[in-house]
Amino acid sequence: MQHQALPGFRDLYPPDTALKNHIINTWREVARTYGFEEYDGPPLESLNLYTEKSGDEIVDQLYAFTDKGGRAVALRPEMTPTLARMVAARAPALKKPIRWFAIPQLFRYERQQRGRFREHHQFNLDVIGEVSPLADAEVIAVAIDSLHELGLGENDFRVLVSDRSVVKSLLLAARVSEEQLGSAYAAMDKVHREKTANLHSFLLKAGMQKTVANKVLDIATVRGLTDVSNAIERAGGDTAATKNLSECVEALDAMGLGGMIDVDCSVVRGLAYYTGIVFELFDSSKSLRAICGGGRYDGLLKVLGGVDLPAVGFGMGDVVVGELLKERGLVPFEGMGLDVFVVGVTPEDVPEVMRLARSLRGLGLSVEYPLRSQALGKQMKLGAARKARTAIIIGPEERSDGKVVVRILATGSEERVELSKLTKEYLRPD
Repeated sequence: MQHQALPGFRDLYPPDTALKNHIINTWREVARTYGFEEYDGPPLESLNLYTEKSGDEIVDQLYAFTDKGGRAVALRPEMTPTLARMVAARAPALKKPIRWFAIPQLFRYERQQRGRFREHHQFNLDVIGEVSPLADAEVIAVAIDSLHELGLGENDFRVLVSDRSVVKSLLLAARVSEEQLGSAYAAMDKVHREKTANLHSFLLKAGMQKTVANKVLDIATVRGLTDVSNAIERAGGDTAATKNLSECVEALDAMGLGGMIDVDCSVVRGLAYYTGIVFELFDSSKSLRAICGGGRYDGLLKVLGGVDLPAVGFGMGDVVVGELLKERGLVPFEGMGLDVFVVGVTPEDVPEVMRLARSLRGLGLSVEYPLRSQALGKQMKLGAARKARTAIIIGPEERSDGKVVVRILATGSEERVELSKLTKEYLRPD
């Protein structure tokens, strides 16, 4: 029987792993430059940690089972419940605001599609214990700079920002009842990927009058801070309701990131626990799923961990980011290989080949050599297949005079050099 990976799980061959590590290393470095500390938690948690947050219906989307101790457990589908549990355990001792990030592997049993598997790595970053909109701007800036560091620019993606509390005010003014808010959010969340007629029908089935359903979809078309303020004013609300959203956008503008930001009332995020500013990052053509999503969730930590602290954060998955980098030709590992491939002309040269390889590895260079005796031509072909920049050739004559032949494989140029010249700077020039 020929075994295959389970549906929705990835076999990551070396090039795929290199891309994943490139993304993760970039996330980690950008988070560090913003002063965030990394944490982690167990990949297996009590099932009730997730059902308390999302209800029993989430079980169908989880890898859940009963362990050998009779406990109901699940592979983590998200990181926020673990974060809430960990913060609650040490909340009094933690200096606020808490600036933490994690890059967990997550598991969710759901339908596969482009940009979505049943497992992926996700960049989670949160600020806990701060109500200022500057915290919201800070986490959005991290998301933007993470993509910038991967080579993506203003023409590659956009940041859509809204405020759940502002949208709620507009919906209530449009005579959407509290019980119908969830349906209104669900419809607004789909305006970019569903036909208007389908969404209108969905809202009617949720019990809304035709005029109310029309107003919900109209609210989803409001764009820009000025139009949001005007919509609030027309609805008879206080224009000060947009204060947090305005401060957040102004802060991003002060950072030089304002050109990436679009205020868009259709962005509400599908999860019920968001309370304020929400945001999503999309590729410019919206051909992929959201690159990143997040927002303010001021009441969630109290529900999950019993600690009443405001919080804002985001999640960014490696699958969609990887797809976008491939589309833009920004995968940096094609053509990269070894620094040095060391070959011996005769079997008697093998001990010197191994000594030199070990010495060069001690300098931090990537080095390989043949593991069995081969003709020189076959050795050079293997070095080329490994995409080595340089081949070092050792023969009897080189051993006798303490020199080696250094060949640049891309050009074929070579020179005889003394062993003392084989420095990292010489073999791997920047």
